[in-house]
Amino acid sequence: MFGVTVYAASTVWASFMFGLAVGSLLAGRVADRLRRPLVWFGVAEVLIAISALSTPIALAWLQDLYASLFPSLPNGLFAVTVARSAMALAVLVVPTVLMGATLPLVVKSSYFRARDLGQRMGLLYATNTAGAIAGTLFSGLYLIPQFGIQKSFVFAAAVNLAVAAVAIVTGLLTSRPDADRQTEAADGFEHAAAPRAVTGVTAAPPARIGGLSARGVVLLVFAVSGFASLALEVIWFRALVLLVRPTVYGFAMMLATLLFGIGAGSYLVTPLLKRERSWMLILAILELTLAIVAVLSIQMLVFHPPMVRWATPMIASIFPEFLAFSLVASILSILPSALLLGIAFPIGLHVWTGSREDTSAVAGRRLGLFYSLNLTGSIIGSLAAGFVLLPLLGSRSSLVAVSAVILASGVLLVAIAEARKQTRMVIGAAGVLAFVAAAALITDPFDLFLRLRYPNHQVLWREEGVQATVSINRAPGGMMVMTLEGNHQADDAPGMLATHRRIGHLPMVIHPQAREALVIGLGGGATAGAVSLHRGAEVDVVELSEAVVRGARYFASVNSDVLSRRNVHLRVDDGRNFLMLTPKKYDVITADLILPIHAGSGNLYSAEYFTLVKNALKDDGLALQWVWGTEAEYKTIMRTFLSVFPEATLWWDGSLMIGSKKPLVLRKADFDWKLGARREALEDVGLTSFEQLTRAYVAGPDEMRAFVGQGPILTDDRPLVEYFLSLPRDKDIDLRGLRGDVRSRIQ
Repeated sequence: MFGVTVYAASTVWASFMFGLAVGSLLAGRVADRLRRPLVWFGVAEVLIAISALSTPIALAWLQDLYASLFPSLPNGLFAVTVARSAMALAVLVVPTVLMGATLPLVVKSSYFRARDLGQRMGLLYATNTAGAIAGTLFSGLYLIPQFGIQKSFVFAAAVNLAVAAVAIVTGLLTSRPDADRQTEAADGFEHAAAPRAVTGVTAAPPARIGGLSARGVVLLVFAVSGFASLALEVIWFRALVLLVRPTVYGFAMMLATLLFGIGAGSYLVTPLLKRERSWMLILAILELTLAIVAVLSIQMLVFHPPMVRWATPMIASIFPEFLAFSLVASILSILPSALLLGIAFPIGLHVWTGSREDTSAVAGRRLGLFYSLNLTGSIIGSLAAGFVLLPLLGSRSSLVAVSAVILASGVLLVAIAEARKQTRMVIGAAGVLAFVAAAALITDPFDLFLRLRYPNHQVLWREEGVQATVSINRAPGGMMVMTLEGNHQADDAPGMLATHRRIGHLPMVIHPQAREALVIGLGGGATAGAVSLHRGAEVDVVELSEAVVRGARYFASVNSDVLSRRNVHLRVDDGRNFLMLTPKKYDVITADLILPIHAGSGNLYSAEYFTLVKNALKDDGLALQWVWGTEAEYKTIMRTFLSVFPEATLWWDGSLMIGSKKPLVLRKADFDWKLGARREALEDVGLTSFEQLTRAYVAGPDEMRAFVGQGPILTDDRPLVEYFLSLPRDKDIDLRGLRGDVRSRIQ
């Protein structure tokens, strides 16, 4: 609804986490007073199911509202972000608050003393995370590609209802002991010293630091832990995508690895919490270790090539072979830190609730406060990493900065956990020195990626922008290459330039009098540059990434210096979002070469997207769409295009489709008039005569429909090409025999 910009995604993510935090805090405050919290957990699951089923309806209504309100919003990112935040909250607030409420309710439904909260929470946290892993892999690898997003909502709602039924029946058949329903006179949050259950038999550590009690320090540390964990996640994903293609499967592998580490760590440490140990000191040492492991996380990718060669045969028996690359990279860089994060959470909760005199009467409140503060830190961490740290500092310095925050929290815990000054000094100094040594060893993730994927390339320029990491490299043969998130986006080789220029020139020479043109995606600028050369053309260019815009200036000599042309008007925005909101009508709409298998690209190949394109065209307007892939991918995209543009035609080598509202007509007089103005530019793409244009014609709509046959189309609900493993991948496209007669179109 808001597009795929980082600003839009962060708005939705922050709204989601905000709801979880509020739900946890509110439910924690009331859970201690509920006689049957498991029944209320079941009620919450029922309401979550209802919310899931109503989400598509709410999204459709809000999309119409957003489109109607947008023209009246003040110009600028701030107003748009506020509007998006309000609408995201409107959709997400009910289900996310309910989701946040479930954890305190289900934990409270167990019969235990508050001092055992860390143990029970560790087991429940591990179990919940195991379910999250299953959901991530099942939905990403099977459910969405096979059944679509809408039916996936229905399936998830059915699971929620099944869980609710079990919880409600179980809750009604059991009851809590009267002793567990008593309410303590005080919350017990403040204690003069950390209890023996937490600190073992060592001398009592300092009761306060800077006005904070021992428990206050633990709360602060876990708010910081939430900040660090989400900031690290953003940094990891941005760094790993340079090495691993940005597909939905790659992201699923990364997320599943993170969740597995957290769940496994929580599960492994839970049985140990029954023993009396100096848990606060252990937590402090754990945080120091986490800081060192986190700062080294990306550096572990130097072992990636040999690990892939070793692991691929084993993993290929479970997953498709190409996923081995993503999985091994995730295991090397993410898993060690994720394990430590998982170990730390139940220990921290155990430390904070470890008083001997506590009963379960305050367990829900304590868990709710603890979890909500951790989630609040997560919100800040995700926003800070994406909007501040990465753009200002880059991946390497951002990783060091976030790891240093973890280090500081570990040092603070050492100061309050260990009474003996000399021991505090030794542990703290050892942690700091080890961290400094580790930070000095690491290389920039981009340099590491360049060495692994583009050896011998010389970096001319790069930027880790808010939206993407973009670089301009010089290849060994002298070719200049633009990479976007580590993937080859554009270059100045003659073949690539000709392809991009055809995407711009072809619809402009076919249209009888093209004036208003829209180009979705700037890339290296060759497509937009080609469009801008035509007589009388006014060109709007919509590009998602500001870093791509700055990188395109390096191609000025081959893109007609498009960014300096007066008839070119650039807008940094999501292309689809722009089409949804613009009132303008165009003679020509074309899109730069965009690979459909990349995550998020499917929304530029769906029937809904092509409908937006069609609605933004004038009655005689033309829309050009590049298409390629395996046979199944190619036919699915073409079938989708034909469903919206039934008069579509196919051109050149079969990679260019032109959609129109009316049957396409070719007029020699129109072509000759345009050729006279830009003969030199059209020579580069082999369009110097009307005969060359007609030879570029491949097929009309009847031939195209016969070629693609019956089958699925791409929709927002089922973005099959993004989930490309759901399509056959054993055949390359073969266009022999696909040929139409152009003579009927010539006037």
